[in-house]
Amino acid sequence: MKGYIEERAVEIARYIIENNATVRQTAKQFGISKSTVHKDVTDRLTHINPPLAKEARKVLDVNKSERHIRGGMATREKYLHMHV
Repeated sequence: MKGYIEERAVEIARYIIENNATVRQTAKQFGISKSTVHKDVTDRLTHINPPLAKEARKVLDVNKSERHIRGGMATREKYLHMHV
């Protein structure tokens, strides 16, 4: 693998862990696609730094399990502001 890709994967994982960030937030922060973030964390990072990959994966799994709740809250806020 190219060095900069490995560095990016490590940076992405640290960002996710430190900020409890979602894939979407991370992609926006780094200017890359969501699929690249996902590939870096789930595939590339497991070969580079398995413990860091495991820690980042925990955060992403929690975010994934909560996403339906966040979506519902965002929709609720949208409609509350529309009818005020």
